[in-house]
Amino acid sequence: MKTSWRTASLVATAASVLALTTACGQDNSAAPAAAAQNVGATAAAGDYSSPGAGTATAAGNGYGADGSQASSSPTVAAPAGKLTVASNPDLGSVLTDGSGLTLYRFDKDTANPPSSNCAGSCATTWPPVPADDASAGAGIDKALLGEVTRADGTKQLTVGGWPAYRYAKDVNSGDVNGQGVGGKWFALAPTGKKAKVSDLPGLSVREDPKLGEVVVDKNGMTVYRFLKDQAWPKSVSNCTGACLEKWPAVGPVNADDTEGVKKKGLMPFTRPDGVRQMSVNCWPIYTFSGDKAPGDTNGQGVGGTWYAVSPDGKPVGAPGK
Repeated sequence: MKTSWRTASLVATAASVLALTTACGQDNSAAPAAAAQNVGATAAAGDYSSPGAGTATAAGNGYGADGSQASSSPTVAAPAGKLTVASNPDLGSVLTDGSGLTLYRFDKDTANPPSSNCAGSCATTWPPVPADDASAGAGIDKALLGEVTRADGTKQLTVGGWPAYRYAKDVNSGDVNGQGVGGKWFALAPTGKKAKVSDLPGLSVREDPKLGEVVVDKNGMTVYRFLKDQAWPKSVSNCTGACLEKWPAVGPVNADDTEGVKKKGLMPFTRPDGVRQMSVNCWPIYTFSGDKAPGDTNGQGVGGTWYAVSPDGKPVGAPGK
């Protein structure tokens, strides 16, 4: 990663201190400015501050170059690094590169087979993301990452088959100035689809035909508990490292942005890595990378330690619980 890209992208807003009760021994401290932003596919939309979604619909060549092209001279494309999932208040879960810069897709491209139709001046405004060192972070299915060979012989990263780009006018981590440009450019969701906000609350309850009432996140994905975690006298997550790759931590959700979930003990806590994680009845909650669509419950009973969460925070179907 070139230094110029790092310097330009490592700006993030500090998370606000939440006024919470101390029923679970929460420290209620604010998370470090950068650490709280990328906490997996279900990080709360309200927990990630950005300069605002760009909604310009530039006319002209259809590449979003505003009729002229980027004013800066072309630079060597920075490596993708470890991809992460950030939450944007306007777009929900957004795919970002290792420096926190938003990744985009182009409607004139194709995903099956993967093909890029952005070259020349278009690629100056929308630099293709190199596939060389791209890796999947928490909440991203590595099977969705691929590559396509461009006309110049370079390898471009694809997500769900769609070629991935950055936008020249995104300078800071969290910028989404390329969203909607020309009516053809859109931020990438972790699945390769266009990022968009769900109509669901941050946390709500769904009636599962087999499990009964279970908690789901704003994307409708099932929420789980880990039996090795702790709720009292304070919330403690024992899912770290590789565990978080499979079980992304759910980011903070405002209590007012929930529906049907028990309010007592509904609060975030600070993990040892400095990231803020949500809890239900003081129990840390997660989603499962093996769930691919809303309503999936593939994480239920995994290892005899992972179970869907009931509205009161109990593990659904856990033996003796």
